[in-house]
Amino acid sequence: MAVRAAVLPAIGSALEITEIELPEPGPGHVRVRLAAAGVCHSDLSLSDGTMRVPVPAVLGHEGAGTVVAVGEGVTGFSAGAEVVLNWAPACGSCHACSLGEVWLCANALNGAADVYARTVDGVALHPGLNVAAFAEETVVPASCLLPAPPGVPLADAALLGCAVLTGYGAVHHSAQVRRGETVAVFGAGGVGLAALQAARIAGASRIIAVDVSPAKEELARAAGATDYVVASDTTAREIRALTGRAGVDVAVECVGRAVTIRTAWESTRRGGRTTVVGIGGKDQQVTFNALELFHWGRTLSGCVYGNANPAVDLPVLAEHVRAGRLDLGALVTERIGLEGIPAAFENMLAGKGGRALVVF
Repeated sequence: MAVRAAVLPAIGSALEITEIELPEPGPGHVRVRLAAAGVCHSDLSLSDGTMRVPVPAVLGHEGAGTVVAVGEGVTGFSAGAEVVLNWAPACGSCHACSLGEVWLCANALNGAADVYARTVDGVALHPGLNVAAFAEETVVPASCLLPAPPGVPLADAALLGCAVLTGYGAVHHSAQVRRGETVAVFGAGGVGLAALQAARIAGASRIIAVDVSPAKEELARAAGATDYVVASDTTAREIRALTGRAGVDVAVECVGRAVTIRTAWESTRRGGRTTVVGIGGKDQQVTFNALELFHWGRTLSGCVYGNANPAVDLPVLAEHVRAGRLDLGALVTERIGLEGIPAAFENMLAGKGGRALVVF
């Protein structure tokens, strides 16, 4: 059966909206009709080579939809079930999984090297980050599915698969923000807006949003920011001024640039914590001298997929949504079709908007 998809022919090339041929789901696999897919900065990083991906590929890893058919041996899902895609399914047997750190699973992305579909001309296609959500339908291993939470609109639930899990997890799992602490979030895109909401849910007393675009202030404040700083050479000084010259307890960096990581670190108080969520290239070098590391006593940590366990955290996020504490719709600044993905990439490069959501 042919479906429309956004195909990345080669690293650095433009996406092509075309028809592809999906096979019937084989043993252990499930076919899903997408309701929506979020356009994440990681998709842009895959397309430009910052992150490696086998090509040609169908990108898209943040999605939700309805099961159309299941292959032999699949017992957890049946046709008609509403699901959220999990692009990083844990294997349960590697060293990281044995430690309970499923977000660091060594085998989570093994499926990205598989051939899962073909173009109508017979060219083999890989599933970008396992799930190939930039398509009307996809075929994935059953391990890549989570039950969609009841009471959450299916299109909005797509955001739970990456942006919200990552932003919420960065605040609650990695940084472990406590009630009354002060927080600065660098970058007010989809993940940053989710982190701002998570900081509000955690009870942070002051939440400072930082972004290069003055136009994002309204979005950031709606997500929970009490203050807004337009990024500049004086950002760290401005944040210290807002916090009695001490600096924030926690900084969450959602950009992935060396200068932003360094600024986030400098914006925290002595003994503060900086969590780096943004994915930067290998050329983005961050430097520190030995004396300042000793003197400031700060903690700098990376954060993968929000340090989250999707199976455990998804129901928690859903309860926040149903209770009105987490507003998924507020993260979305435009709803587009497949043809709108290249423009969404350009907007991300220009620092515009929050999350673009492909709605099928």
